[in-house]
Amino acid sequence: MKKIIFLLFTFFTFYNIQAQEVKTLTYFQNDTLKLDLDLYLPKKKAGEKIPLIMFAFGGGFSGGERTSEKEFGKFMAQNGYAVASISYSLYMKGKDFGCKGTLTEKIKAIQIGVSDMWQATAFLVENADKYNLDTSKIFISGISAGAEIGFHASFWDYKLMNLYKSNLPKNFKYKGFIGGSGAIQDINLITKEKAIPMLLAHGSNDDTVPYAAGSHRSCPTNASGWLILFGSYAVYNQMNDLHKDIELITFCGGGHEFSGYLFHEGQQYVLDFVNDVLKGKKFESHLIVPSKNGESSGKYLFCE
Repeated sequence: MKKIIFLLFTFFTFYNIQAQEVKTLTYFQNDTLKLDLDLYLPKKKAGEKIPLIMFAFGGGFSGGERTSEKEFGKFMAQNGYAVASISYSLYMKGKDFGCKGTLTEKIKAIQIGVSDMWQATAFLVENADKYNLDTSKIFISGISAGAEIGFHASFWDYKLMNLYKSNLPKNFKYKGFIGGSGAIQDINLITKEKAIPMLLAHGSNDDTVPYAAGSHRSCPTNASGWLILFGSYAVYNQMNDLHKDIELITFCGGGHEFSGYLFHEGQQYVLDFVNDVLKGKKFESHLIVPSKNGESSGKYLFCE
């Protein structure tokens, strides 16, 4: 019996290794900057193009690494999806991204990160045939600062906000967005025409990135780094008003520690979401997870 179990373990381990591969590619380079991405690819199937998920890590635009969520990349690849985990410019490294920082610098950090994401996306669109990618099925995702990149890459005006060579196809649109504890600067950017399906997760007591409408890092209005942001709950309400597909997981009483949930413990939620989007399913849901420590948000009746 033990021998059979060992052989099964060996088989499935070998299968999982064979079912995906990782390629490190340089997607942007100039005289001063070189940016790479790790492309997790599933086992190829003849004649079948692979959907792609772009991913940006978190770290306040000052830290973090693209390899931090490699288990997510492997999981999705083993289930038939390609994942591109990108490096991007850490513009705030050595700078204050908090309340004593500068508003213009914060916005610039986001704009640079978004422009990097657009460049990475364009690179893979241009090389889609080489890696067997389906350019009509490109999702975008991220954690915290990476989720802010995802939000703004999805809804900012590409021609107006892109800092580099404009090489995304005309009228390009991401297929869906998966965000952990992210936010957008202007909720009105999410319109009926621009809306894409979303899967979001956020703690209701997040004092780093607001869960609803609020200031970044909970800064007072007279702070030099004051920046208004609209978090996952505000986006959920906006999408509901527009009658667009949205799933939100709220961790009642939770803080920013839940920013990586979807890419760690909640990987199955991501897989189900992209499957549903590609099948054309319509959905709207709000999963409320009670606080384990007994805390409530004090603001939301559904958390009491």
